[in-house]
Amino acid sequence: MESVLSRYENQITIFADYLEEFPDTDELVWILGKPHLLKTEKSKLLSDISARLWFTYRRKFSPIGGTGPSSDAGWGCMLRCGQMMLAQALICRHLGRDWNWEKQKEQPKEYQRILQCFLDRKDCCYSIHQMAQMGVGEGKSIGEWFGPNTVAQVLKKLALFDEWNSLAVYVSMDNTVVIEDIKKMCCVLPLSADTVGESPPDTLNASNQSKGTPAGCPAWKPLLLIVPLRLGINQINPVYVDAFKECFKMPQSLGALGGKPNNAYYFIGFLGDELIFLDPHTTQTFVDTEENGTVDDQTFHCLQSPQRMNILNLDPSVALGFFCKEEKDFDSWCSLVQKEILKENLRMFELVQKHPSHWPPFVPPAKPEVTTTGAEFIDSTEQLEEFDLEEDFEILSV
Repeated sequence: MESVLSRYENQITIFADYLEEFPDTDELVWILGKPHLLKTEKSKLLSDISARLWFTYRRKFSPIGGTGPSSDAGWGCMLRCGQMMLAQALICRHLGRDWNWEKQKEQPKEYQRILQCFLDRKDCCYSIHQMAQMGVGEGKSIGEWFGPNTVAQVLKKLALFDEWNSLAVYVSMDNTVVIEDIKKMCCVLPLSADTVGESPPDTLNASNQSKGTPAGCPAWKPLLLIVPLRLGINQINPVYVDAFKECFKMPQSLGALGGKPNNAYYFIGFLGDELIFLDPHTTQTFVDTEENGTVDDQTFHCLQSPQRMNILNLDPSVALGFFCKEEKDFDSWCSLVQKEILKENLRMFELVQKHPSHWPPFVPPAKPEVTTTGAEFIDSTEQLEEFDLEEDFEILSV
């Protein structure tokens, strides 16, 4: 396996339609919900981009599953993009969207803890080891390329074992986001000796949930919302372009997963009709924690100018990401979707209040009843039978 993967160790994918230097323009650049005026704020823009956690191919980590690959070069790009989207959600959750990173500057302890969630070790909750092995439950062999929806399903399941971040991960199906289901999943009672293990009270019906009143939602579990989409058959349909770009303007934006067939990228913004993305196709050596318990983070931030590609060159299979730390953030997102997305004749996706009657009942995902830790749980793929297999949605065409 190593000899096959070694060909990819220094792979940097370059296409003719990728544009490097930013043009001289008065247009705004949008990065994950924040606008930058290119002419006067270029350094601020580049600083904002370099602050995003950048996960790339790695080599020389411990073999996945004990005997599997010790590099993900050539097959792990979509997993790395999923890690980047999730890391941005965790940054927003603990540090806020306005937090910035500076080279060689001491960072908050929450930042170091977030980074350690993604190290390439089987005991890290969102490591390449965990994601690849959880992918077995989605019908993907270790070393097989993932599509956007498969990564979304894997993150949803791994999040059940992550008590520190305590995210509710909702992955939409059939191009439809159901408000009632999200409220049911995110509205929880505050943890106390009297409430642990209890269900929300019967008064949490759909009408008072949607109003966002204190009585309707005693406590809100931070939401990672992922919307897998197919925006065309073989190429993106131009009618979706404006709505797709609007999503990057939303304050809740976590960008999008997508790219080219078998080449995934993490899209974080746009300029005109060009998408700005972080590229995982660079192979770096595995980095572990140091003796003092911190991680040298210099290789986890991209300090080069970001790459761009014309939006019409995007493969139609994508997954949009959004983060709603509080219920008011989700209510605001719903309003923005109704105003900017649902106004189109050909809608990119649907937002409905009630759970569709022809769908199976919605059951919020729950951690399987096991006595081991999350890392140990998926150390053996046989134990993945505890999870229901999700049917594949849209994957990038081959």
